Amino acid sequence: MATVKQVLKAKIDTTVHTIDAEASVYEAVALMSKAEVGALVVTVGDAVCGIVTERDYARKVILQDKVSRTTTVCEIMTAPVMFVSLRTTADECMAQMTQHRIRHLPVIEGGKLVGMISIGDMVRHLIEEQQFAIDQLETYVRGAGSELPTCALTRRSAIPQTLAARFA
Repeated sequence: MATVKQVLKAKIDTTVHTIDAEASVYEAVALMSKAEVGALVVTVGDAVCGIVTERDYARKVILQDKVSRTTTVCEIMTAPVMFVSLRTTADECMAQMTQHRIRHLPVIEGGKLVGMISIGDMVRHLIEEQQFAIDQLETYVRGAGSELPTCALTRRSAIPQTLAARFA
């Protein structure tokens, strides 16, 4: 079973974007847009105190007619923040995200913020695990030395016009 540590290792960009609790919501949204992320970890000094997401902005600023430039992040952030450790399994992350309807989980180890796991990271990991299992099963069924091409639908190669053409 894969752990958060393994999922984080597979990420291309491991940058964790943070924002101070006293920053304006406008600054938070601008940072999310620039970094192309949907959530920021909210901090006071080095301590994690919450998380602010695009969903928080939509529900707690836009729908309540608040002003982004004068509303602080701590007014709309979700706290206390749910988090995972490097030893948390991928299945536990998926369960927590599904149960609480959240898309981002900060990774905290030894009291320090060490990463961020998103639902996209988890889906990517799940697809890779399933592809590995499919490859292993196909190798078993075909035999180790077989030159027959794979039929796995998860392959990212072009789909042939007909199966006959593929196996010709």
